[in-house]
Amino acid sequence: MERPELWLKTTEAGLKCIPGGFYIDPVRPVDRAVITHGHADHARPNNRAVLGTKGTLDIMRQRYGQAIGSTQELDYGQALMMGGVKVSLLPAGHILGSSQVVLEYGGSRVIVSGDYKRRRDPTCVPFIAQQCDVFITEATFGLPVFRHPSDISQIEKLLKISALYPERTVLVGAYALGKCQRIISLLREAGYTDTIYLHGAMVGLCELYQRHGVDLGSLAPIGDTDKESLKGKIVLAPPSALHDRWSRRLADPITAMASGWMTIRARARQKLVELPLIISDHADWDELTQTITDVGASEIWVTHGREDGLVHYASTIGLKARPLDIHGYEDEES
Repeated sequence: MERPELWLKTTEAGLKCIPGGFYIDPVRPVDRAVITHGHADHARPNNRAVLGTKGTLDIMRQRYGQAIGSTQELDYGQALMMGGVKVSLLPAGHILGSSQVVLEYGGSRVIVSGDYKRRRDPTCVPFIAQQCDVFITEATFGLPVFRHPSDISQIEKLLKISALYPERTVLVGAYALGKCQRIISLLREAGYTDTIYLHGAMVGLCELYQRHGVDLGSLAPIGDTDKESLKGKIVLAPPSALHDRWSRRLADPITAMASGWMTIRARARQKLVELPLIISDHADWDELTQTITDVGASEIWVTHGREDGLVHYASTIGLKARPLDIHGYEDEES
């Protein structure tokens, strides 16, 4: 058996599979890239060739056009050989098209999680845990303080506030890719049928989700909609737009933000958020530790996030664990 640390290396461009001649989510342009999902810190332009799911590649095409490079689609569960390495993809449950990368080489099976979550999300295929020898996991919320409440409870908070203040607009800050569409779907499941208004940055990505069969109900760009018409409405916008001049067109807005970081009250205060909604597209502490158990790996490698906490946990339950020093992945409003 050839040890995975001999053929999987961290480089300045990111994690490289040496016998396969490709990188996973490279942080700078490379000849061959396998992309786990479409968020900009994982899916960057100007690679020569890119492999990923149809959802991921469609997101990249919309964002980067021809700068995506040549593409190859791989369905979940489908396998191909790349330089002697068997490569397949598993659902990651993070956003549309998100995947884990499964690598089989030299008698070892390695799974690279990418970003993932374990709870139900109506906008993407659920995470699948499979057995492996080495599991490379993210750790965005890799501390015990991060135990996220149910999504339903947070949507109920949002709807309650909207009903209590029918003369005001509820403005929800949410990441434009994945989080926005998930909140809309959760609102629809909770019985909210009214038109949901969108900042312009959200429109194209919502249309892409709809083309992939995700029903988001009645949506409208905010455009020149007047304040009177926006009373009692829910508006979604990128977090950066919450307090800029754009928001002045709304009717006395109540500012909300949907993010796992809203667990930290100081962060909500810092961002001047009146209604923190703890809705995350990443696994919380309990989901991270449960996943380590579920995959049955003897080795855990931990990448971007709170590496030390998860490395320590894995070590205490008898696993070999180490951090991976890969820079370039951001703490988006997760």
